[in-house]
Amino acid sequence: MSSSELALIEVLEAARDRGFLGPGEVVAHISHAHGFARVVQRILGSPPVTFCDLGTGGGVPGLVLAADWPDAAGILVEANARRARALRDALERLGWTGRIEVVEARAEDVAHRAGYREHADAVVARSFAGPAATAEIATGLLAVGGVLVVSEPPGGDARRWPTEQLALLGLGTARIEVAEQGTYAVIRKTAVAPNEFPRGVGRPTKRPLW
Repeated sequence: MSSSELALIEVLEAARDRGFLGPGEVVAHISHAHGFARVVQRILGSPPVTFCDLGTGGGVPGLVLAADWPDAAGILVEANARRARALRDALERLGWTGRIEVVEARAEDVAHRAGYREHADAVVARSFAGPAATAEIATGLLAVGGVLVVSEPPGGDARRWPTEQLALLGLGTARIEVAEQGTYAVIRKTAVAPNEFPRGVGRPTKRPLW
């Protein structure tokens, strides 16, 4: 195991010990994050140039993806100040501050900011929000032709992602991928998102579109 891999494990163990990452072995969290990377690369045909992790929390999958994609620029969106500060410290330790950015803000706001709006080749989400809120927020950050990959309950259920409602957000039909690392909903961005999406802070979760 390389020194960089050991450093990543130590960073994630520290996040788990502080309650920023769920219980269990860190290697299991890392494996699940690698699943995101494999799905994204299979859909795009190569690693993304830019990616966004919604609600990064303790660093999964965002920090693992940063390691998997050393040439990619990424933004880790985290509204909680303590977790955002810990993520910035982790980037310092891992030497990634030049290409990975922690954006300490609500994702609904970030999705309307110049420079972030419909910019990412890939958007990923793990334990972020329900399907409707995740799709509504992600479409504001995802470039046309890009891919949204969301962690799903074991086995998955495409009915959680109704095609007609996704189309209103500029998103294509969802499909479920079941891999050794986990289960993921995979959705391509097919058209420019309407300007009103995502709606204001809190509205996507309090008043979901479906």
